[in-house]
Amino acid sequence: MGARRRMTAGVAVVLLASVLAGCGGGPAQPPGPAASDPPSSASASPSDADKPTDRSPHGVLLSAQLAMQTARRAKITYRLGADSASGLLFWQPKTALQIKRSTPGAAEQLIVMDTTAYQGGDEATAARLGGRHWEKFTGATGADGHREVPYAGLVDLLSPVAALAAATAVGDPRLVGEEKLDDSTVQHYQVTTTAERYAAAQTQLSEARRAGLRTALAPGGSTVLTLDLWLNDKDQLVELRRTGTGTEGGADDTVLYSDFGGALSVQAPAEADTSDTGTRSVPPLAR
Repeated sequence: MGARRRMTAGVAVVLLASVLAGCGGGPAQPPGPAASDPPSSASASPSDADKPTDRSPHGVLLSAQLAMQTARRAKITYRLGADSASGLLFWQPKTALQIKRSTPGAAEQLIVMDTTAYQGGDEATAARLGGRHWEKFTGATGADGHREVPYAGLVDLLSPVAALAAATAVGDPRLVGEEKLDDSTVQHYQVTTTAERYAAAQTQLSEARRAGLRTALAPGGSTVLTLDLWLNDKDQLVELRRTGTGTEGGADDTVLYSDFGGALSVQAPAEADTSDTGTRSVPPLAR
């Protein structure tokens, strides 16, 4: 994925029409509920006047954190260990995720809409569910009495706001320099942190989610993490890479972001094509 800074064709985000229109997998059905925001030019393209005047590395990362909070949503392509996919992510005000996986053996598609999730969208799922293409379930009730967000661990690893919260919690980020990304010029920043500090910076998350994130950030026992962040001229995060080495492996994750704050929509599959399997706790992300 890092080759995107040298080549344009190999890593463009490809979203099939079926992903944007309910993630198909069966005959056309009336659309179910959708999570969407109206496009906002102000949120998608903050002006230079909106940027903080502190242009030190730490000041720029704070500006990037604000820019991503404002954007609220983006197209994504990611590789987290062996798991890879493309799709859409909404991180504010509600969680929504819609991806099409390229990972062998995994459910082909996944949709998360706050505390409800759908997975499948393929013929293998239809064969298992007697003709319906989607398995629907809701998050289990947590210790605080609230329903969990299914696949919260995956969402937290993908969240640009979480990554920037971790980066701004570090006292000495450094500017690596100016680089080319596709046809654009970007600024490359780097920070060194730990899984513990990365998770602790997520004050908006419950303790249970911080604990899950801490574990997911340290595969193979890696504790020291290097965050590489590439920002565009609007201080928006366009590429994130996390690396770390442990005694039994390590972290090597890449997430690409584009189309910030655009007219993006995450759509639930038609109820007639889903099988409701009730409440479920999702196991931690395999790394």
